[in-house]
Amino acid sequence: MLRKDLLRVSRAGGGYRPRFATREHRPLAARVLGTFESHVGERRGDLDDALAALEADAAESGGDFKLVRGLAALVERECEFETRAPVPPRRVRRAAFEAAEAVGVASESERDEAVDRAADALGIGSGDVEASLYADRDVNEVLVDADVRWDPDSLLEQYDLSLAQTALFDATEVRVRSNDPKRLVSAVKRLRLMYEIEQTPEGRELVVTGPDALFSRTRRYGTAFARLLRTVAESADWELSATIDDRGRERTMRLSDGDVTVPGVEPVAEPDFDSGVEADFAGRFRGLDLDWTLVREPEPLETGTRVMIPDFAFDYDHADFRLFFEVMGFWTPEYVEKKLSQLADVEDVDLLVAVDESLGVGEEIAARDHRVVSYSGTVRVKEIVDVLREYEAEFVADAAAELPESLSPEADAIGLDELADEYGVSVEAIEDKSFPDHERIGRTLVRPAVLEAAGEELEAGMALSEAEAVLDERGIDDASAALSRLGYRVEWEGLGGGTVREKKE
Repeated sequence: MLRKDLLRVSRAGGGYRPRFATREHRPLAARVLGTFESHVGERRGDLDDALAALEADAAESGGDFKLVRGLAALVERECEFETRAPVPPRRVRRAAFEAAEAVGVASESERDEAVDRAADALGIGSGDVEASLYADRDVNEVLVDADVRWDPDSLLEQYDLSLAQTALFDATEVRVRSNDPKRLVSAVKRLRLMYEIEQTPEGRELVVTGPDALFSRTRRYGTAFARLLRTVAESADWELSATIDDRGRERTMRLSDGDVTVPGVEPVAEPDFDSGVEADFAGRFRGLDLDWTLVREPEPLETGTRVMIPDFAFDYDHADFRLFFEVMGFWTPEYVEKKLSQLADVEDVDLLVAVDESLGVGEEIAARDHRVVSYSGTVRVKEIVDVLREYEAEFVADAAAELPESLSPEADAIGLDELADEYGVSVEAIEDKSFPDHERIGRTLVRPAVLEAAGEELEAGMALSEAEAVLDERGIDDASAALSRLGYRVEWEGLGGGTVREKKE
């Protein structure tokens, strides 16, 4: 964004249109970049004088000084300035002021005397006192790096983007259509902006409410609202219509992908989650070993004439089933009312809602036939897992009912998890089945003849590693259970391994 005093807009015909840069401004952008590059190693004051001269030249040729200042402001953010002084300025000023108080400076000669006294006190020359005295003032800072990331063309692109962002700072509502709506909604949620998705004859339209509609204007909210434009502009095909509060008068600003683009540079990284509550839950849930996959921001759900994108979904690994999950934290009364309206209209899906206890709307959501858990501070993973287990139990029962009571795998040895994968079910669905051709050894099914053959190669006194190799060769993973079944135990030798011994009767 640019400062508000650098905003350039046209209000012709009652509209509100940013005055974007054009190709004819490319030489001006090049001159601005060149001015900074040519002043590396010089004072900021000298740089400012050169930019002021550039503004005057632009004004004489019918240009706008605000354009020069806007371009310069963007370049300056990329530059590095530093204070250069023989002695720290604050230390020099303290000594100089003490000397001036002793001398009683009222003339040029008395000032020189005070400077000499300060130099003596500091053990430096009078010239170093003069060079250090006000070296830390902005005007005296030295430009040390002007290696900016833009060329003239990309600087003009960044200027147009920043100009439009500044205009959006005063928006009260924005409507956007984009070829990448899911990514757009993700950005809206990360920026903590209020939104709805409406179905229109032209397609889905994202409606974002600006700061004026909910609160007294705050810079934090207005800045977040303007930052949304960057994500919008990164799409290939988009249209935007914004209602602008222009000094108390309502105006409409329309933009499209032909007006604003994003320069080919990496944007500032943004957080992946809408809130710490969601990030905390996702981190803890993904650390569990469950038959469910957590999906971030799944497909939109129809809610009457609008749509909503839940925060998460849980996909069951062994069935074509998706449970949507929404974390409903505290926002404004308007937000709560809109969210309740959305939840009331969601049909034909399984939806779980975690509701902040402070909202007091859990029963109201449950009355809409959605599953509800409450939370305070953090979403309790156990409560979510308990709900998933309920669904899982139904799937396990259904899968088990569709399988025969006895199963006869072709392999001589096979793990229960591998066999479950072959049938496309969970391990729980086959655990209670009978296996007439195999014996269950721990979590592995083994034909008796294979187990007997392995037993013939085992003997008391052999190293555990040798015994494990014999069993592994026959596909038997659970060495401990197999050795026990064959009448052996392991005599452990610290952390270095063990020896196979016969079980004591």
